[in-house]
Amino acid sequence: MPILTLTTDIGQQDYLVAAVKGQLYSTDEHITIVDISHQLSSFNYPQAAYFCDSAFKHFPANSFHIVLVNMFDERPKQMLLAYHNKQFIACADNGLLTMIIDGAPQRVVGLPLPQNERPTTLTCTQVIANAYKHISSGLDMETIGVTNIDIVEKLRLKYVMSPTTMEGQILYIDNFENVIVNITKQDFDRERNGRSFKIIFKRDEVIDTISETYACVPQGEKVAFFNSSGYLEIAINKGNAAGLFGLQGFSEAMQKQSISLQNKWFYQTVKIFFEE
Repeated sequence: MPILTLTTDIGQQDYLVAAVKGQLYSTDEHITIVDISHQLSSFNYPQAAYFCDSAFKHFPANSFHIVLVNMFDERPKQMLLAYHNKQFIACADNGLLTMIIDGAPQRVVGLPLPQNERPTTLTCTQVIANAYKHISSGLDMETIGVTNIDIVEKLRLKYVMSPTTMEGQILYIDNFENVIVNITKQDFDRERNGRSFKIIFKRDEVIDTISETYACVPQGEKVAFFNSSGYLEIAINKGNAAGLFGLQGFSEAMQKQSISLQNKWFYQTVKIFFEE
């Protein structure tokens, strides 16, 4: 049974997510639709990339992932359909694709939008639904889209490195107020290179051990570990780390101030100091 995933910034307060699913079921009533999230921020590309990358890698080969985030940052002329690491990804041409896969896609085509229709979420997703129908019938993606196109590219939010430090940004604060930082275990092990370390945040909060789970520390104590996606997570055993320590990730309120705060980060940082 074909698997489609749906990731959006639409929310679930109105009819729109259901209408999108209706379009997809009208294309193929036998599909299975998996909701990844509908609560993403329109402006927080690093958060969306983290969600999508962390989820997509666990799906069977040739799953079809639809990402509807910040669709109308500019008036869209096309949607994108990519095939990368044996997964199809359909999204707007707004730079999010290259952040999800952390680079250029192995294959990508443009899916032109109807010129005689106003671009809405449903006209955009109908184009994607039609593309899915063609792909599922066995057509090659290069025959249903425009090849050799230039796409918008954005880079993932990267940590900053010096010989003795790593400085990461907060990607996401989850429902339990655990804090996820854009430093992976692979990054950490490579830069640490066997040295002792201290994770420091909010001036005087220090963690000097990487634990396996929350339960490795007493109740109410802070803990650092690498989560199931391999990213550094800071938490409190049976507590709320973000609230207690006043940590913040991206906020839309900050985005609205971007005119006066151009070229400044909208994220708090977590710093790791290495010692010989």
